Amino acid sequence: MKKKIAIILIAILLFTSVSAPLTVFAVSYPPPLYHRQDRGETVMKVGQIVYLFHSGTGDVKKTIHANDILTVYRINPSCEVNPVGIIKVLSYIGENYVKAEVLVGEIRPDDIAKKGNVSCLVISAGMCNP
Repeated sequence: MKKKIAIILIAILLFTSVSAPLTVFAVSYPPPLYHRQDRGETVMKVGQIVYLFHSGTGDVKKTIHANDILTVYRINPSCEVNPVGIIKVLSYIGENYVKAEVLVGEIRPDDIAKKGNVSCLVISAGMCNP
């Protein structure tokens, strides 16, 4: 009987010692990825070039073409989506990037450009080497 209890205790100790390091990486839900504080990043204004990141899937390339006009949206901390500008697609760059020009408004990194059901993430020009 004592031998069975000892084996069970050892098994519990081994299990908790193996699983304990995994709890260090636990995150609360929802992760604070969507509403980061403004870090003073560049605001891109009318006439400036912006770069967009997209998934590279076929539906993006079927929907977005050169000279297309996309509306740009910003998600505020209360999860409201507001239009903040309009951009014109200039060209694709590689597999996952699009080069565009700001036509209306002020665009910031992490804004979302949409056409139909396709969305692209606005990134700063410094993150892409065209």
